[in-house]
Amino acid sequence: MDLSDDPHIDLLQDIESGLKAEYERHPSLTDTLCMFGLENAKVAVKQAFGYGRNEKVARNPLTDGIVDGCVQIARARVEKVDGLTLRDFNTRVDKIIRSVRRHSKDGPRAYYEFIRHYV
Repeated sequence: MDLSDDPHIDLLQDIESGLKAEYERHPSLTDTLCMFGLENAKVAVKQAFGYGRNEKVARNPLTDGIVDGCVQIARARVEKVDGLTLRDFNTRVDKIIRSVRRHSKDGPRAYYEFIRHYV
């Protein structure tokens, strides 16, 4: 799926806006910690919808805002906006994780440097 034909591109922007805010709130937040937060956010989102009860969400002061922000966005949008499903939501989170991983090769906060000009 290309970004130009993604029916939930605004969801990507919502999540990335939250990530930008967390990077700015926590100067020691690295791309590696961001990916950790996003992975845990997927579990927390599943749990918010009654799934993944046996999975554990690892909490960290630097990533709690990422987890909580994703849960808040999911609660507002999943099954409420444009037919977005839980699977669709987590697919978009996976897409962002891939982007963070790709940009992190250029430095510990390279993903932030990339998104801060666009969101």
